[in-house]
Amino acid sequence: MIERVVVTLLLLAVGFVVYAGLRRYQVRRAASSASTDPILRDLKANVPAIVYFTTPTCVPCRTQQQPALTLLQRELGDDHIQIVEIDATEYPDAADRWGVFSAPTTFVLDAHGTPRKVNHGVANTDKLKRQLQAIAV
Repeated sequence: MIERVVVTLLLLAVGFVVYAGLRRYQVRRAASSASTDPILRDLKANVPAIVYFTTPTCVPCRTQQQPALTLLQRELGDDHIQIVEIDATEYPDAADRWGVFSAPTTFVLDAHGTPRKVNHGVANTDKLKRQLQAIAV
């Protein structure tokens, strides 16, 4: 019995390490081309951003992620956050460049336009605020 528990814990630990590595890789991949990526050409300088990948059929995008981003924008204001919404079905090349494999996916960019955090699935307003505070320079 104890062997099963140990094996289960070991598998969970390996899964966590692999997932953390994937997230780190995805942020680095996005950061490597962010400075020339056309989806970021209209970003205001020195203002953090959230790049939000969605699809027209994504129910959590419409019912949870979009309201969270709207609330964040309202609370922080246009001078402190900018949100770039990308329809992954309309711009599949952008989704490929950023390594997006599910919707919603959000990337938190620092004030220099460098991706620093990625969220797979819904990220609530509080989580996004914490991530923005963590990358503030």
